[in-house]
Amino acid sequence: MAVDSALSSLLGPPACEKDAKALQLIEDMTRNADAVQERVLAEILAQNADTEYLRRHGLGGAIDRATFKRKLPIISYEDLQPEIQRIANGDSSAILSSHPISEFLTSSGTSAGERKLMPTIREELDRRQLLYSLLMPVMNLYVPGLDKGKGLYFLFVKSETRTPGGLLARPVLTSYYKSDHFRTRPYDPYNVYTSPNEAVLCSDSYQSMYTQMLCGLLERHHVLRLGAVFASGLLRAIRFLQLNWPQLADDIRSGTLTPRVTDPGIRSVMDQIMKPDPDLADFITLECSKDQWEGIITRIWPKTKYLDVIVTGAMAQYIPTLEYYSGGLSMACTMYASSECYFGINLNPMCKPSEVAYTIMPNMAYFEFLPHGPASAAAAYSPEMLVDLADVEVGKEYELVITTYAGLYRYRVGDILRVTGFHNSAPQFHFVRRKNVLLSIDSDKTDEAELQKAVENASQNLRSHGASVVEYTSYADTRTIPGHYVVYWELLLKDKDDAINANTACGSLSREVMGRCCLAMEESLNAVYRQCRVADGSIGPLEIRVVRPGTFEELMDYAISRGASINQYKVPRCVNFTPIVELLDSRVVSSHLSPALPHWSPERRR
Repeated sequence: MAVDSALSSLLGPPACEKDAKALQLIEDMTRNADAVQERVLAEILAQNADTEYLRRHGLGGAIDRATFKRKLPIISYEDLQPEIQRIANGDSSAILSSHPISEFLTSSGTSAGERKLMPTIREELDRRQLLYSLLMPVMNLYVPGLDKGKGLYFLFVKSETRTPGGLLARPVLTSYYKSDHFRTRPYDPYNVYTSPNEAVLCSDSYQSMYTQMLCGLLERHHVLRLGAVFASGLLRAIRFLQLNWPQLADDIRSGTLTPRVTDPGIRSVMDQIMKPDPDLADFITLECSKDQWEGIITRIWPKTKYLDVIVTGAMAQYIPTLEYYSGGLSMACTMYASSECYFGINLNPMCKPSEVAYTIMPNMAYFEFLPHGPASAAAAYSPEMLVDLADVEVGKEYELVITTYAGLYRYRVGDILRVTGFHNSAPQFHFVRRKNVLLSIDSDKTDEAELQKAVENASQNLRSHGASVVEYTSYADTRTIPGHYVVYWELLLKDKDDAINANTACGSLSREVMGRCCLAMEESLNAVYRQCRVADGSIGPLEIRVVRPGTFEELMDYAISRGASINQYKVPRCVNFTPIVELLDSRVVSSHLSPALPHWSPERRR
């Protein structure tokens, strides 16, 4: 088909007319980012002018930026809790939004403790769907032929709860999957899933996973891409296959579904899909019974072109394990979103994970940015410090602050972003980390990015021994005097005999090797930590506790049993809840302390 020449020169030739419209929307929004932002803010303030919150802050119906910035404070979730509690208890007056609050979207509860309730309105579903509609048109620019096959995506819902006032409270993805936008979506040859809706919408995680994996195996020659929300979700699916392939092969051989799957909707749809296939059953048995699972994804799904998973931020530590199981397939991070708001998309989704940058779509909300760094951290922030979307500077880091149609005003999301460039006039950001500090014993403060880097550096000592870290979390142990960092590692030992030995020790890994890992972690931590270790003696030697295989699966199962969403679950990088610490400690197979002091000199004092 003929394509717009101007459009093609910017993003590339669209695959079809529908894609052309989506790509044109991206260009229109990003070309005039500041004007779009000004319009979005005016719409939000006009729509919610009569709300209690805006009247309380004396906005007086104003919709201009200057008045907005002068009158409204920067807030966090704690500041909004009284209003949110009133809404949750049944107060339907216009407190935050003039539109009725349709439901609460819950955070996963694994980033900062207790799950949060984020109010939303019905029209936000349309806004989220708009962002979803841009993903495949961009991907089609980089990966041709995706209309010739299907996607095997492991997607899950969580059974929702209700607040005292009767409003639904559920994760944002559960809200989306249960909406008509997903359930009755029109056929799109570029976005066909192997999993039937009945499997995705089943709230029993075992039955849902089993059915989605079974459908993926039945259509192994049609699968062009594999995905989950987070990298950890895709690895959980691979682990599920390792544990359940004999039953899956039996079902494929007989053409009948195991009685363990009892969901009526699933059984009905699978009755129409399944028929005996002994050849496929033999193939699954042959591949899955091998000791070596390296490249298992491309062995079972040979036409897979890429993995569609989030591997930025804390998820980056899964990259080596995904590379191992996929045979080195590219990993696409397509979008940046949260329960509070959907933010933007990756216009170069096939880039290296370390180069992922999300282009903020200025029509999604009103965005401001609080400078983040040594200078800004030293001073108390003020509203005057906030920078507009179009005015951020390349190379600088900012904390994201949003104002949404649903009634969040100058709300601190808690994400730290680094500006990497611009697409037209819209900035592109690399996700750096969540703002919250993870570990602290004394005056030290270790954040998620720093801990992850330390684990990555230490794990280099494992490579020559055929081992890698597949999961980790940490704990500030103050029961000892002085207190010390405890890091729990679950290891992947590529030699089968080592994998067996890992239940009682560390396979071929000597205590000397593990001691070097402890010291390497300490050498990677910040100067304040090392000063506390070396000069002040206020922190004891770092300890690595190796846990038996499957421990982090148990940790997730425990979190899900307490109400976490399987879809949004992320392994907490720091734990302090006593039952979780006790669970981890009960699975420890060996413990190792740093054998020496890390390097530190007074010249590096801060």
